This record gives sequence, structure tokens and C-alpha cells, in this order.
Amino acid sequence: MKVVALVQARMGSTRLPNKVMMPIGGVPMLELLLSRLSRAKEVAQIVVATSVDERNQPLVEHVRKLGYACEQGSENDVLDRFVQAARTHQADAVVRITGDCPLVDPELVDECIRLFKTTGVDYFSNINPPTYPDGLDIEVCTFKALEQASQETSKPFDREHVTPYLRESGRFKIASMQHGQDLSALRWTVDEPADFAVIEKVFQYFHPCTDFTWGDVLTLQHQQPDIFSINQKIIRNEGAEMGTGQKLWKRAKQVIPGGNMLLSKRAEMFLPDQWPAYFNRARGCKVWDLDGNEYIDMSIMGIGTNILGYGHPEVDNAVRATIDAGNMSTLNCPEEVYLAEKLIDLHPWADMARLARTGGEANAIAIRIARAASGKDKVAICGYHGWHDWYLSANLGEEKGLDGHLLPGLEPNGVPRNLRGTVFPFIYNNFAELEALVNTHDIGVIKMEVVRNKGPEDNFLHKVRKLATDRSIVLIFDECTSGFRQTFGGLHKMYGVEPDMAMFGKALGNGYGITATIGKREVMEAAQTTFISSTFWTERIGPTAALKTLEVMERVKSWDTITRTGLSIRQGWQQLADKHGLTIDHWGLPALTGFSFQSPNALAYKTLITQEMLAKGYLAGNSVYVCIEHTPQIVTGFFESLDPIFVLIKECEEGRDVMSLLKGPVCHGGFKRLN
Repeated sequence: MKVVALVQARMGSTRLPNKVMMPIGGVPMLELLLSRLSRAKEVAQIVVATSVDERNQPLVEHVRKLGYACEQGSENDVLDRFVQAARTHQADAVVRITGDCPLVDPELVDECIRLFKTTGVDYFSNINPPTYPDGLDIEVCTFKALEQASQETSKPFDREHVTPYLRESGRFKIASMQHGQDLSALRWTVDEPADFAVIEKVFQYFHPCTDFTWGDVLTLQHQQPDIFSINQKIIRNEGAEMGTGQKLWKRAKQVIPGGNMLLSKRAEMFLPDQWPAYFNRARGCKVWDLDGNEYIDMSIMGIGTNILGYGHPEVDNAVRATIDAGNMSTLNCPEEVYLAEKLIDLHPWADMARLARTGGEANAIAIRIARAASGKDKVAICGYHGWHDWYLSANLGEEKGLDGHLLPGLEPNGVPRNLRGTVFPFIYNNFAELEALVNTHDIGVIKMEVVRNKGPEDNFLHKVRKLATDRSIVLIFDECTSGFRQTFGGLHKMYGVEPDMAMFGKALGNGYGITATIGKREVMEAAQTTFISSTFWTERIGPTAALKTLEVMERVKSWDTITRTGLSIRQGWQQLADKHGLTIDHWGLPALTGFSFQSPNALAYKTLITQEMLAKGYLAGNSVYVCIEHTPQIVTGFFESLDPIFVLIKECEEGRDVMSLLKGPVCHGGFKRLN
């Protein structure tokens, strides 16, 4: 019987790229593994099985230089890769070793092979159940069984992980070797940077010897446990259960503070251990993750960026034409003039515009211009206005200054202390509070969202406008989120109140970065008395996308569609709540509607909805940013899938433990506003 050890290795690991070639004492980790494995007496030949991905070429060249065979096959269909490699080398039996197990013990390998032969089974391992340290995994099977598994299973999980079908199908004779003591909690494998640090220290301890036994390593762990402490929180075989996006999210948090660029898109805001996290492509209201799973987005739709749906063909084609013509040059792009004119045409009270690319920038531009125009520093705010110093300075004077406006307990670390006392929050619909601020402080600017969770009461917006006019205060409406949701332009048009300035963003470019600050001439010309300038505000893609987006919006009357759809979604939530005897509160504009349960377990229920709906092919929680691609059929299917989850929530309200239904931690709390 020819026994061939197939070492599964590749450079494209999601969590730790190039790990198999990372040096330990100047020697690639894979080379150390092969050196140790070569001492196994029962193995006739060692073959490295990698993929055809060109990133693996350094691995292939190094392995062949060492004198070992190296076969290349499918990147994701590893089962087929194994079958082809085994067939090429005429294996009667195959030992599966993975490249992330450099502490593989040749004597343990020999013992497994001998037991495999004497038991006469199709598949033998020391992992079913696991009792040895993670990183000593050994699996042995007949080539015939491996080939049969490849012919019979089509499940992606089985084909990626090679042996699950052999173990779990019931079609094969299997046996296993177990240690007398359960050591499965010990982690000696390499999937993440912390794992590599442990293994590196182990080899450094035994240097220059590389043929130490697994018993020697176990003794070292007992004697010097600190060496092994840094990776003990990682779950065994976690990678096999994690999607590619989840693995990449863990990797991201090692190199990006917080993991990404936007708090609202962090996995912890949805489903901490299970959220796909990254997308491969998006179209309409559908998203495909890195593993090819398709989801209907009944969630935040890019944080409200795509009213026309993802990848709208007219907008994308306009952008492609711009790319072909050139996105940047020494000269200015004409589209910025056309866009400024269009926005002014939609808002006759405005005379001038400045463009940027993000909401935070637009907010900062507006504040700089308004302060310059008013000649005063102090600002009264009501709403969420970005991350810049001017806004977060509200929390310098009062620890809870932004509660209800942003995130509770938001820390203004890094914001200069001398900005304290320049920004003062007030509560929406509380005109007396605003009036008191104006009377007490020398307020030069009032900046606010047109609508918060609920609309204006008792002529609130008109009172604010009159107060600003009477006191020569610049009034700014932040419409970065609310713009183009309920009217063709700013939401303020619906209430008949004209500001001195307004900002637009998010939906303006249907997924492409573009924001705008518009205003009255006497205010906007103050921009020339200060300095507001940035290179990439002159690129061409943003205004091109905005012009085409506005054209399509106007033609299809998108604001009417998404408002109707949002109201139907709100009604659907309420009908489910009534049906199951649950109490919920609604908030937000119809086109970006949300709800919450009146329960101490509200956040856990939101997590449960996300978990269960993800399994049904939806990105969902307790809010929806509506797009025109959310058809009545999609909305109906959404509520049919959501209904059974409300049944579970009702059971939890009656005593069932919601935590027993969750497969991971409860999601983090998010923004208090949605407007």
C-alpha cells in the first residue's frame, strides 16, 4: 500500500495571508512542517497540494526546490485538488495534513497510519472527536473512499474542507484515535497573527533542534504557559465554520482601527460573529457576499446611499463614460457647474453651491462658511452632523451633551479643549430650549436636521426660522440624510421653511461620493473670506453620478415610490406586532423607517431577527433604507419570512430565554437617531 501525505497549503489565507511562507528563524513555516513530516516512516511520499492561483507561485517554486512534489488544482474545490494529486502519484491511501500545522508529529502520523491499516477502515483520524491539541490534526483515508466522496458530494463546504463527507455521510467505515486526556483546548495551529507568534516562540525555544516531539511541546506549555496564552481565546476549527467575510473582518481589525471606515457598517452592529461583513457585488436591492451567497438587502442599503438601487445602469454608464473620457486633469470639470445650477434650480431660495465628497466634509464646510458670514463662533445644534471637531466639541462642556444626537457616552478624545463652550445641543421641538440658548449665548449659527424621529410640532420650524431672522443668525438645514427621500430636493420644501444654507449627501450620487452645500449668496460668499479647498473635490465622477441620479429620480419620481414602500413596511411591522401581541415604537421618515420593541430585550430581539433572516437570505434588522428596487413582491416575501421570528420573540416575552436562541453575542447599540 502506497501511503502519500498530501499537505494542503496556499498563500491566499483570508485571516493570515502568506502564512505558510512566513519565516521562523529564517526558514519558511511550510519548510519546517515538511522537514518534520519527512521523518514519518509509514509515509512513502510527501506531496504539497496547492491551487492554480498565481499567488502560490513562490510556494510552488520553493517546495520543488526542496525536492518535494507540488501539484496545483482548484482554489476552492480542495477535494478535487486532493483526488487529482493522489491519482497523479498513484496513492493507495492519503494522509491529509494542512499547512497551518507546523508542529505535526511524525511519530503520531505513523501511529495513525498503522491503526488505519490494522482496522481496515475507509477513514481514520485523531480529530473525531478531537482530543489532541489543535494543530496535530491527522486524517488518513483510502484513495477509493476519497474518490467516492468527490463523486457523491456537491456541497461547497464538503468540497472546500475535503473530509466532512467521509466522516458524516454514513457511507464509509470510520475509526479514530483518542488521547487519554482531552487536550483539544490547546491551540498549536496557525490561522491568525497570534497563532504565528506562539509557534514562532516554540521553535525559538527548541532552536536549533526542529525534531522535538509533541510531548516536548506539551511539557513546555505546562512549564511556560505564558508562551501559549495569547491565542487561547480563538475557537478550534473556527475557520471552517466562518465565512470568508467573517475571516476578513477578524483580519481587518488587526490593521484598521475599529475594523473599517464607518461605525454603522461594523459587523458588531448587526451580528458580531456571523455577519458576512464584505460584499463581492451588488445590484438592485441584492447583495452577494465573498462566498457568493445572495441576500436581499432589507437593511441600511449602503447607509441610505442608493435610492435608485445598487448599480443603477444609467448612473453607472454615465460614470463609465466619464472614466473613459478622464476623471481628473489640470483643468476643472464642467459637471460641477451643471450640478451647482441644478441644485439651485431645485431650491430657488439658494444662489450658490460648494461641492465635497462626504457628509462630514459638507457639514464642516457649512459651519466654516456660516461662522465666517455671521462673524460669531457659537453654534446651536439639533441632530447628527458628522465626526469633525466642531461638532464633537459639544461633549467637552457636558459629558452627555450629544446624548440623543449621536451615541451615548461619545468620547471627544483628540478634540481641542479650547473648543469647549462653542457648540450647544438643543432638543427637537423644544423651542423654549433653543430660545434660551440664543438669549444666553452669542449664537451665530443654528444647525439642525429638518425632522428628527418625529415631525415638527406647534409650528416649530417656522419659529426657528423667525428666531434666526430676528437675531441675524445663519440657519442651516442638514439634509445629508433626509434630502431626496420625501421630496425632489430638501425635506424642508415639504414644510415651507427656507434655511440660509442646506447640505445634501448620501443619496445624491446613488452610491458615488458626492455632497453639496448650497446657500444664499450673502452667506455663501463668505467662503471667499476663509480657506475651503481640497484636491479631490475637483474629480469628475461624483458630479457626473449626481447629475444622472437627479435625472433618473426626477423621471421616475423616486421619492414618491420609496415613501409609499416605506409606509407599507412600517404597516407590515405593526401588523406583525399586533398579530403576536407585541408592542413596538416606530421612528424615522417613511423612506428610512425603523422600529424597536418596548422590551428590555429589544437589542437581543434585533440580533435574533438579523440572525434568522440572514439564514433566509436577507440582510435585515429593525430598520430599512428604502430604494425603488424594493418591489411589493420583495416586501411581501420579507414579511412572510419575518413572521415566524416574531413568534419566537413573543415566546421570549412570555419567558423563553432569548439568549438560548442566539448563536453569538448581542449586537452593539447604534445611533439613536435615524433621520
